[in-house]
Amino acid sequence: MPKIQVNKLNTLRGHNHSVYALSGGVSPEHFYTGSGDGMVVAWDLREPKDGVLLAKLPHSVYALAIDKKRNLLFVGHNFEGVHAIDLTNNKEVWSLKVTSNAIFDLKVVDDMLLVATGDGVLVVLDIEARSLLKHLKISEKSLRVLSVDPLRRQFSVGASDHQVKVFEWEGWRPVAKLEGHSNSVFALNYSPNGKTLISGGRDAVLKFWDTSDFSQLSSVAAHMYAINYLSFRKDGRYFVTCSMDKSIKLWDASEFKLLKVIDKARHAGHGTSINKVIWTDYKDQVVAISDDKTISVWDIHISQ
Repeated sequence: MPKIQVNKLNTLRGHNHSVYALSGGVSPEHFYTGSGDGMVVAWDLREPKDGVLLAKLPHSVYALAIDKKRNLLFVGHNFEGVHAIDLTNNKEVWSLKVTSNAIFDLKVVDDMLLVATGDGVLVVLDIEARSLLKHLKISEKSLRVLSVDPLRRQFSVGASDHQVKVFEWEGWRPVAKLEGHSNSVFALNYSPNGKTLISGGRDAVLKFWDTSDFSQLSSVAAHMYAINYLSFRKDGRYFVTCSMDKSIKLWDASEFKLLKVIDKARHAGHGTSINKVIWTDYKDQVVAISDDKTISVWDIHISQ
């Protein structure tokens, strides 16, 4: 059993509403947050107290995505569409009203931006042309989360119809439909080696899928309430989940085993729902965002 030390490094404030959106940056030390009051803020883990306001939009922001190739931050602006912010000068350079629904997730794939919307449509944008490329009707319910497998050139979509659907992004061919969750799928991520896809959601269950044939490897009752997000450490050995039950949990990725619970009682964690969590490449620090309007930064040291 590995020895795990958890230290809370920072509690960051500045948002005036629940913080819903979280993305890493072009470089490991940078990350970005978006909230229910439309604020989009840039942060630097080297000097985390000093957030920089990038945008103040009329509606809430649930989704952010970084485009490392073009040094852009994409913002999913609910009921309005997508905004592109140039991170060289922190200015908006273009926007497209692609939907009048909520935008729950964004992912950059090659020169395309995938937009998961509340009406079950995946909107695909051509980033270079700044134009609409495709509408893909995937579900009658909301599309909640996207994950990309660059090794197989596939992507997965978790939806409120309780399913995960897998597609190739060249030709948009359906590859698999993964069933087993009993409620909306909010959390979805491929392991860094591409061998496993993990899903979780409102049913508080984690499911592990073998990407060679999409058979189910394991199912774990992981949290008390909805699992909102999950993120792998860069080496793929461990991952973290966050939940409406106010906890972050640390897992062994190969054994599908719980290693540590990070919560308010034991580690001065969040007091309300934790909406997203990312395991950054900057000193292996973990960043989480919450309904309590704050951002927490954690050091998780694991030794054998």
